[in-house]
Amino acid sequence: MTNRTAPSAAAPWTGMVPVDDTALAVTDSGGPGIPVLYLNGQFATQGYWRRVLADLGPQWRHITYDERARGRKSGRSADYSFEAAVRDVDAVLAARGVDRALIVGWSYGAYVGAHWASRNPERAIGAVLVDGAQPFDWLDEAMEARIRKLFRRVGWFAPLVRPTGLMPRMSAAQMAESNIELGRLGGTSELGPVLDAITVPTRYVVASGSSFGSRGDEQERIRAGLVEVTDRNAHIEIHAKVASNHGAILKKDYRAIAEAVRTIC
Repeated sequence: MTNRTAPSAAAPWTGMVPVDDTALAVTDSGGPGIPVLYLNGQFATQGYWRRVLADLGPQWRHITYDERARGRKSGRSADYSFEAAVRDVDAVLAARGVDRALIVGWSYGAYVGAHWASRNPERAIGAVLVDGAQPFDWLDEAMEARIRKLFRRVGWFAPLVRPTGLMPRMSAAQMAESNIELGRLGGTSELGPVLDAITVPTRYVVASGSSFGSRGDEQERIRAGLVEVTDRNAHIEIHAKVASNHGAILKKDYRAIAEAVRTIC
């Protein structure tokens, strides 16, 4: 696809972008290339994208940021909802003077990217969704209880890890509720219509195996639902299924992600 709006050159920039009751740490590589906005995993940081950025190179304008209470600098907030995460996309793009962008999201970020692309077809050049935004009805009362138990365990050692920026400055309960909310939004009746409404080129890069907290073939059963999505919407394709698992995909299969970006533009 050809980007019909030639982007203007921008100087490299790193700083804080105010939004609602907080501020987000943002990095913009600048340059005249097509803007690519990267959306992190639920509790990950912008540093996870470094291999993808290096593979794509300086001919693209790379914009990364840490979500609320993630990383070392993004501030805490009273609102860690999914809708806040979608609003933050607009806040970052507006702060950097970007009207149209290609969205690349991993895990939680894939859900955010799918919603944003679905709602903003005139602003989304395209989307690359990395092992996320796969409709499946996996959340029930037993799973909710399992998630809360898992994050209570995480809460014991979280204070030791937070100073490194590798653990959100959120309580265990807040992290659990964020995960549960995503489970509700990922159900077939919720996420299916969002994906069906996408009208821009969208490519999935899908991992293999399990993710943190999953058991057995749960993750593979979730991924299988993408076939129905691509059958219904010609704008969406599975670009690649790679050998690495959910947690390692940005590290081990960054080339496939970068190639998916190139196929859109």
